[in-house]
Amino acid sequence: MQPTAQGIARTYSDRVYPDPWEKVLDYRRVREYSAEHPNAGRVRIGNALDLPSSRVRGWINDSVPDPVRGINTAIQHSWVEPNPNGKIAASLVELLAHVLSGGSISEKFFVPAVAPGKRVEIQEIRQAFESVGVETVTRHEDSKSRSTEVVPANDGSVLGRCLVTMGVPNGQKTKLDRLPPAVWDVPVSVRRSFAQIYLRHRGLDHKQKATTQVQVKRPVSFIKDLWKLLDGVCDGRVTSSGERITISADAARELQID
Repeated sequence: MQPTAQGIARTYSDRVYPDPWEKVLDYRRVREYSAEHPNAGRVRIGNALDLPSSRVRGWINDSVPDPVRGINTAIQHSWVEPNPNGKIAASLVELLAHVLSGGSISEKFFVPAVAPGKRVEIQEIRQAFESVGVETVTRHEDSKSRSTEVVPANDGSVLGRCLVTMGVPNGQKTKLDRLPPAVWDVPVSVRRSFAQIYLRHRGLDHKQKATTQVQVKRPVSFIKDLWKLLDGVCDGRVTSSGERITISADAARELQID
């Protein structure tokens, strides 16, 4: 299950390595060779591993490539290859639901942000971040032109990269053509939680009736995935027509969508 070390590495760009994962592997080779041959200098290590000595010099002098640093941070948080049936995977997928339905991941810096709504309070969003081990701050609270957002106070870029490997795009979400694959990796109970979060963010508020609807301006394949998810986690009727998915009153009550 994503995130994997390879997936995280490949969210980075590099001027030398077309595949940043290869940079991670080369770094590890250098560190291992240096540990096994503590008296070897950069030239000897470079010759032995067929790497430029200028590159080796930094790596044996405690310079750490960005992809390696990101992977190490993700490992410290237990985000790498989580058990699909475990708590970390559930928390990541629930946070993913908040970001997908009520937030975004910045295109350049990979930092996730989530805005509260009528059914989703700031504290719930804070708890979603905290459940994966990240503290939060709020921004734009005093702005009249921008929505208040909850963002990570630490390790936000790495967390965002992990979510990207799980299927949430950084930048524009409108071209997303499938639900993130990670949603199908977790148990039904977690998919149900994903559905509840998504509907609380995106469900239209019909004050006179319990039925709710979601307007989905995405490719047909995404709408079909979302309908399949919603229909699979409740017994009540869920229907799809064009860009709109309708959740019957029974289904909405079952999913506790007030």
